[in-house]
Amino acid sequence: MEFLPPASNLSLFLAASFILLITPGPNVMYVITRSIDQGRSAGLTSVLGVEVGDAVHVMGAILGVSTILLASALAFDIVKYLGAAYLIFIGLRTLLSRPNEDMSGAVSQASTRHIFTNAVVVAIFNPKTALFFIAFLPQFVEPMRGNVPLQMLVLGVIFLLMATTTNSLYALAAGAAGRWLRGNRLFTRVQRYVAGTVYVALGVTAALVSGRQR
Repeated sequence: MEFLPPASNLSLFLAASFILLITPGPNVMYVITRSIDQGRSAGLTSVLGVEVGDAVHVMGAILGVSTILLASALAFDIVKYLGAAYLIFIGLRTLLSRPNEDMSGAVSQASTRHIFTNAVVVAIFNPKTALFFIAFLPQFVEPMRGNVPLQMLVLGVIFLLMATTTNSLYALAAGAAGRWLRGNRLFTRVQRYVAGTVYVALGVTAALVSGRQR
């Protein structure tokens, strides 16, 4: 199939994608936090939102946006700092919020639409994913095989399928653990501080990501 790279290159692409996906970053941490806080359903909703955001990166790579970002340090910095600012914003909002609690101590829950929208934004402004498509995806495209956009689309779809699988596993595992954690009264009191701190830390980390390979 001409739209797929040679087997050796495809194996390297799968390995690089897998390493990226299992390494905790903004996307994974958002899925885990939502799953613990509101259960598997919220976690899987966040997975769907994350993959929509990842699909934006795929289309951006196909349309040449990644090339523009790679060539322009200013463009990359804009994307990077917008994403970092958003993560810090939702972290501070979580820390400063006063969640309502019923008699069981359950924290008030965000709507499905809110979870999905936040996940999309986190994924779109995730510099880790942007760097992946900027630095790695073009290396597995062979112009001599023809139809470069189709090659990039196929590789992007493979990445999205892998991401959906790994993030869903994170959501299911964290959701199962969350049922026990939410039954712990101490956890219900401190979880918003933990979640808020995680978001802020991710935002600071994202702001420090270098836009150039060293």
